[in-house]
Amino acid sequence: MAVGCGGGGDEGSLVVSFGEMLIDFVPTVSGVSLAEAPGFIKAPGGAPANVSIAVSRLGGRAAFMGKLGDDEFGRMLAAILRENGVSDAGVTFDAGARTALAFVTLRSDGEREFMFYRNPSADMLLTPAELDLELIRRAKVFHYGSISLITEPCRSAHLKALEVAKEAGLLLSYDPNLRLPLWPSAADAKEQILSIWDQADIIKVSDVELQFLTGEDSVDDEVALTLWRPSLKLLLVTLGDKGCKYYTKDFRGAVAAFRVKQVDTTGAGDAFVGALLSKIVEDMSALQDEKKLREMLRFANACGAITTTKKGAIPALPNLSEALAFFEKQ
Repeated sequence: MAVGCGGGGDEGSLVVSFGEMLIDFVPTVSGVSLAEAPGFIKAPGGAPANVSIAVSRLGGRAAFMGKLGDDEFGRMLAAILRENGVSDAGVTFDAGARTALAFVTLRSDGEREFMFYRNPSADMLLTPAELDLELIRRAKVFHYGSISLITEPCRSAHLKALEVAKEAGLLLSYDPNLRLPLWPSAADAKEQILSIWDQADIIKVSDVELQFLTGEDSVDDEVALTLWRPSLKLLLVTLGDKGCKYYTKDFRGAVAAFRVKQVDTTGAGDAFVGALLSKIVEDMSALQDEKKLREMLRFANACGAITTTKKGAIPALPNLSEALAFFEKQ
């Protein structure tokens, strides 16, 4: 296998993730504020990049598309993609902007709070002309978030990539990955996140994102289904340690979580998405087969659970043998 070509799977099973990759700085101790933290561990992250690496570690073929600063951190992140078997053919570098940084505080319950350094960061400056459109056309799945919709020119690059992916018949996977501190306002975040809602085939939202987008406190089916669109093949709501819910036009249900001792929830949702996409890309029929889909979601829940047992996002993502060992023990 050539370096950077992804893991197993056939040539037509490539998952391309589009968006941001950055450095997370995680406190060396949990349950403290940024000001109180005695030190920080440097951890590569960024939701779309996390998904790429999750797919590759689980034996799939993955590529990441985005922009990094032409600096030590940017070059380090590109190397991390390659080391994890992810193609960096879609990565460009900006000599005039820094790679994004995020300081992530871990509360005593393992949940996160963020402080971002993007002024602007390189990922915000990706232009439509810099996109490797052939890389998109060669893929089977195109995965993306909403952070790349916040500012131009990256917003236009995102919309162009989405258009090309749709024209090429790719399965479109959307995880809004709400980060309110990055948006001008909550109203703008909601409007822009929903502006591309009808494009996707698969959408994954967390319970918090569901409540934000619907304005409801509940995560009941009736609330979740207000986000359903006829264009969707699958709507997912992740519920942390309560598992996940799934909705298709023909069936709906819930899959329980796996019990683990949580250390850091960073990257758990990305591990879940990567695990699911690594399976779906090999067997699209699961979108119409509830038994198959439930088994895939159990595997995705397992990968999410494993990721919460370690600090950081990418360092915590499981490989295939680790995931299968955990999954089969349950």
